[in-house]
Amino acid sequence: MGMTMTQKILAAAAGLEKVEAGQLIEAKLDLVLGNDITSPVAIREMEKMKVQGVFDKDKIALVPDHFVPNKDIKSAEHCKCVREFARRNEITNYFEVGEMGIEHALLPEKGLTVPGDVIIGADSHTCTYGALGAFSTGVGSTDMAAGMATGMAWFKVPGAIRFCLVGRPGEWISGKDVILHIIGMIGVDGALYKSMEFVGEGIRYLSMDDRFTIANMAIEAGGKNGIFPVDETAEAYLREHTSRSWKVYEADEDAVYDEEYTIDLSALRPTVAFPHLPENTRTVDEIKEEIPIDQVVIGSCTNGRLEDLRTAAKVLKGRRVKKGLRCIVIPATQAIYLQAMEEGLLKTFIEAGAVVSTPTCGPCLGGYMGILAKGERCVSTTNRNFVGRMGDVESEIYLASPAVAAASAVTGRISCPCQL
Repeated sequence: MGMTMTQKILAAAAGLEKVEAGQLIEAKLDLVLGNDITSPVAIREMEKMKVQGVFDKDKIALVPDHFVPNKDIKSAEHCKCVREFARRNEITNYFEVGEMGIEHALLPEKGLTVPGDVIIGADSHTCTYGALGAFSTGVGSTDMAAGMATGMAWFKVPGAIRFCLVGRPGEWISGKDVILHIIGMIGVDGALYKSMEFVGEGIRYLSMDDRFTIANMAIEAGGKNGIFPVDETAEAYLREHTSRSWKVYEADEDAVYDEEYTIDLSALRPTVAFPHLPENTRTVDEIKEEIPIDQVVIGSCTNGRLEDLRTAAKVLKGRRVKKGLRCIVIPATQAIYLQAMEEGLLKTFIEAGAVVSTPTCGPCLGGYMGILAKGERCVSTTNRNFVGRMGDVESEIYLASPAVAAASAVTGRISCPCQL
């Protein structure tokens, strides 16, 4: 009985020839990640352990991104705690305001995540890095503390679900539509503690930005991680962003999967997740009623990358955001912000009546930069639409791609570009 991609990576990290689903292992870590919300808790736990220093100052990444630039005194205190810890321990990969970005866009951009890595992060969307053939998963702050102190973490080896992607996506279909379709199909617990492994000839039509989006939302189906094979597209991205060496793991032909699905990308339509779960999906063709909206957010660790901004700008070019509607655009990193500026995308957004923010997670978690009042509706390119996620418990969030979000900003109701 063979192993999946994930199982092979975990076996190597645990120093074992073979692992099986359900087996408990202790594995070496290649990277430990924390942000301004989760790191202070981990730092306090480390202090309780009375350990001296961290296991490797080069293998820890601290990225203040949720409430920065600081929104209030409490967030300033959190960031100060992280900043001082980074200085004391000479953390190489600490990113301050001005060089930071949204963590899950920043780390691959900085070349810190490569195939074969085992990565934990005290943030649930750490599963993003599976787009590059790494095993990466979210953990609690206590596990982060143990990881920073020892360079080790324990895992229960996950079973796997195989998603075979075939066909070529049509116009306006992105990775966001692919993953929303899958979550709508299997549900928010359909991959509970499973590795979501994406394969098939259709992958070649997905950009790296598409793949990051899909892997990012594996957790929204309950997945332990999402992972893609490493192909020419991934290798080209890696050569551009890192000088590190890496190791590619491929699933055995006789690997065991709990379930297998085939997704025809050519049959997908722009998809929207209605309140209050990512599984509550409808295609734009299935939305018969008119749903007026108050706000649009284009950004986040899911869809704040350059390709996302280009798509949104393509839709908004020569058009105006509907009067009375707020459209907030958030480039995910400083590099993306700069490139968007050089390409004229920011000019397009501002001329259309949108605002452009410094990189931040802000509105995604109901932090700041876009809080919703009672009864307000938002179309957002973020990853969660739970009750009260973006503000008042009686507000509503509709998850969508940058194309749908931008079109909705123009019409003031849920729309896709083909309807403009």
